[in-house]
Amino acid sequence: MSRKPDEYAVHLFLKSGHREEVRFTGIQEFQKWYSGELVPKNDSDEFINIPIKNIQGEYMVVRPSSIVAIRVEPVFFGSVERM
Repeated sequence: MSRKPDEYAVHLFLKSGHREEVRFTGIQEFQKWYSGELVPKNDSDEFINIPIKNIQGEYMVVRPSSIVAIRVEPVFFGSVERM
């Protein structure tokens, strides 16, 4: 029986070698942001907003052209936390 993830950790790998992680509550929420914000501006050097819903009062902006890879990882709260 498959379980449903509680949220999704999205790892953004940047040209500079840095890695940032943001979390989305559902895969549809990530897909909406990805297809609505990131894909249309993928070559742009203008900043776009990345929603950070789990940290109140904090936000992140990034240049879409600086993102070289994205990894989406399902997170299960009932499982043992990996570091």
